[in-house]
Amino acid sequence: MTEQTGPLFDRKMLEALVCPQTHGLLTYDADRQELVSKSAHLAYPIRDGIPVLLIDEARPVD
Repeated sequence: MTEQTGPLFDRKMLEALVCPQTHGLLTYDADRQELVSKSAHLAYPIRDGIPVLLIDEARPVD
């Protein structure tokens, strides 16, 4: 597990955020600091506590 440096992600934000590609639910991966869209098979990074919900910034996941 990596040490968190910077602001933590506010899990309450998950209630308002959706995947920009599918508009589906996102799950929070605290270890990787990512929001994962299982329907799009993408993981969006969280930088300094802020989700970066840009498809170009997402990495593919299985």
